Amino acid sequence: MDVELVSITWLKPHEEVKPKNVDILHEMTLRWNAYTKPLLVDRASGAILDGHHRYEVGLRIGLSRVPVILVDYLDDDGIEVDVWPASGRESLDKQEIIEMALSGDVFPPKTSRHRFSDYMPPIAVPLDILRIDE
Repeated sequence: MDVELVSITWLKPHEEVKPKNVDILHEMTLRWNAYTKPLLVDRASGAILDGHHRYEVGLRIGLSRVPVILVDYLDDDGIEVDVWPASGRESLDKQEIIEMALSGDVFPPKTSRHRFSDYMPPIAVPLDILRIDE
């Protein structure tokens, strides 16, 4: 899996975040002065599949780019989507995730639950590199 740096403005969330969790991750990211985990993103749409809190931290810091792993979400059988037990939904499918991301609206926090078989590599991408426009 290759980690790529993509424009933060291209990314599209499909789910709200919990502000307290963003606050904690923001402090940790500044302390590390780096991103230590990439976001998982659909290659075709820019929909964020995993990493909404990291995305929000990037916006808060004012980053131009963030590290991501791009996947062919709709065609990748190694990525499964389900709902969190307390989400209030019975089910959710990949197409609904993409449609929500493209709509500009978002599901409540902890609605979708993605499972992926491939290992997400640890990374250390300095914030200074992520501030540079390309």
